[in-house]
Amino acid sequence: MKQIYVFVWMTFALILAACSSSAETTKGEGSPEVVIRFVHEESPTSVQNSYVEAFKKTIEEKSNGSIAVEIYPVGQLGNGVTQAELLQIGAVDMGIVSPGNVGTIVPESQVMLLHFLFSDDMKVNQKVFNESPALYETLGKAFEDKGIKVLSYWTEGFMHWTTNRKIEQPKDFQDIKFRTMPSPLIVSSYQAYGANPTPVPYEQVYSGLQLNMIEGQTNPIFAIEQMKFYEVQEVLTLSRHSLYTTTTSINPEFYQSLSTDHKQVVNETIDEMKDKSFEIQRKFNKEDLNTIKENSSITITELSEQQRKKFREASEIVKQQYVDMVGGKAKEILKQLEEDVKKAEQGEPLR
Repeated sequence: MKQIYVFVWMTFALILAACSSSAETTKGEGSPEVVIRFVHEESPTSVQNSYVEAFKKTIEEKSNGSIAVEIYPVGQLGNGVTQAELLQIGAVDMGIVSPGNVGTIVPESQVMLLHFLFSDDMKVNQKVFNESPALYETLGKAFEDKGIKVLSYWTEGFMHWTTNRKIEQPKDFQDIKFRTMPSPLIVSSYQAYGANPTPVPYEQVYSGLQLNMIEGQTNPIFAIEQMKFYEVQEVLTLSRHSLYTTTTSINPEFYQSLSTDHKQVVNETIDEMKDKSFEIQRKFNKEDLNTIKENSSITITELSEQQRKKFREASEIVKQQYVDMVGGKAKEILKQLEEDVKKAEQGEPLR
């Protein structure tokens, strides 16, 4: 069934691709010279959609209308995994591609999913995501080898847990059917806590929680509010155990087919969006936490530093699992990224 589903979406997307086989097209007067088909993994009211809408507005203004952007939210051209596959083959041109959805496509990218890897200071993380050689050079090469060119890395905010029981220490996860994204490393992370990791597509999480097919999940605050997960869960634990990391990516062949001027406009727009992405996630997560507090009776708790230390210690084993599972440049990427985070925390240049 899954193969048929993917085939149908790819066939549809390939028809789109046939209508626009290269970036630079010849159209009537007043028509854009380039149309970017941009996919993302979330709903039309999400952080990702807000990002892509801002990208669209900026690039169309910068290019004086010579570049246009068509936006395809999750579901229109498949789920996050399918969208990444469409980007690889050039059936779409740009996409928000998250490591949680492409762990089997670009195994090295799973380093971004490790718990307690990044700083608790979002300004430090912003510096790392904007400048890290580990991300843009070593990991970027791994993405490009698989037909995905990363233009920028960014975050949708700290991840938190919702469950039907109170979570204060790793053993509290024991045997919980916990929803994860389809990444082997995320599965390993929750196995380290004693949970029963259960990969479920994002759009099926609410019904899975409602029917007790799964008993917990993890997401940034904005997603917990917008997907109404708090309606079918008892406890929201503010854990900050990891960041929801993602990328703005482009098909390499499409990128190379752009004229020098259009390529420059894309690059300038990406640079402007680096800081904008952090503003967007900050606004969404702050406002949506207030909405959850005002509109639900869910119990909200926050892990103490001592409690977070226990989870941090339990998660350490997964770093070695990442190195062993992925092999190749995995050890180098992890070491580089840890050093980049440390430098950023100390105010040192990363390059």
